[in-house]
Amino acid sequence: MNAVPTSPLRLLLVGLGPLGRIIASDLYERRLGHIVAAVDSSPLLAGKRLDELIKTPDPGGVEVLVSSSAAEIRNWSQIDAAVVATASDLRLAAPVIIDLARRGLPVVSTCEELVWPWLRHPALAREIDEAAKRGGGRVLGTGVNPGFLMDTLPVALTAVSKSVRAVSVHRIQDASTRRIPFQQKIGAGLDDVAFRKKIDEGTLRHVGLGESMHFVAHYLGLTIDRWEESIEPVRAERPLPSAIGPIAAGLAAGVRQVARGYTRDGQSERLVVNMEFQAAIGQTNPHDRVVIDGDPNIDLVIRGGVHGDVATSAITLNAIRSLTEAAPGLHTMATVPCVRFTGLKLRVKPPSLN
Repeated sequence: MNAVPTSPLRLLLVGLGPLGRIIASDLYERRLGHIVAAVDSSPLLAGKRLDELIKTPDPGGVEVLVSSSAAEIRNWSQIDAAVVATASDLRLAAPVIIDLARRGLPVVSTCEELVWPWLRHPALAREIDEAAKRGGGRVLGTGVNPGFLMDTLPVALTAVSKSVRAVSVHRIQDASTRRIPFQQKIGAGLDDVAFRKKIDEGTLRHVGLGESMHFVAHYLGLTIDRWEESIEPVRAERPLPSAIGPIAAGLAAGVRQVARGYTRDGQSERLVVNMEFQAAIGQTNPHDRVVIDGDPNIDLVIRGGVHGDVATSAITLNAIRSLTEAAPGLHTMATVPCVRFTGLKLRVKPPSLN
């Protein structure tokens, strides 16, 4: 039976920073649809034409002006779904997400804390869920990490498990090919004083490690009675080139962040979820690894690792179709239909067996 083509997506894109532009470009490159409205609060971007910011073969792209806020949008009836690629902090991203959900739109966001918002923002999670249900909208936080490699993938691998005692996930990245904001976020090029200052300010950390850990624990029924998180620099062992300038030996080339969740067994504690995130310029042997202590034991390694920018854009766009098939409300990657590669020629629903 021939596949039934689906209609092109008409998207609202909120956030035209480096990641937002990658998502926009991929939308056109994959011929998934068109951007019919765009929002960015930056005075450097608001008022510009979309085709000034990204390459688009869409003749309508020259007619799309970047609005400074969603309040300026007038063509709501032309929008099928929204992508929000703005802040990692849910408190900053929530207002526009709630507004869009109230309007009945499916909203996929790259906000890391939205992947498991009940950890740090339970009240906001309830507000988003209630707004979506009242307005008929659907909301999903996703990305490559958090959103897939350190949470959804480990949970999916346990589909063949008879029992699960513990889970350990490791993401070791070479940040040399990542965009400049990412290299800055992991502290590349900083000395010890500057590195520690940014940690204390909360601006240097991989956002989402705790969210991934609690996602895994929740869906696998692993009780976390206590959890901890540590951050330390990965030092350059030799001078290194980078997109943000040369990094001298001894300075930070990146960051190593570890989160551990423990359950109490009588008078002792047992480690049940272990998360290790390491991203550094010039990292050797990059890989993604999931180890499941259970029946059967599982040890999955993705050699070379998954490129964060490429995969984040891909999963954001791939998740839209799945989210539209879900019920109104706030979702996680475990409560929407399986997110998979999608294209216009791929069937949204399986064929009838009659």
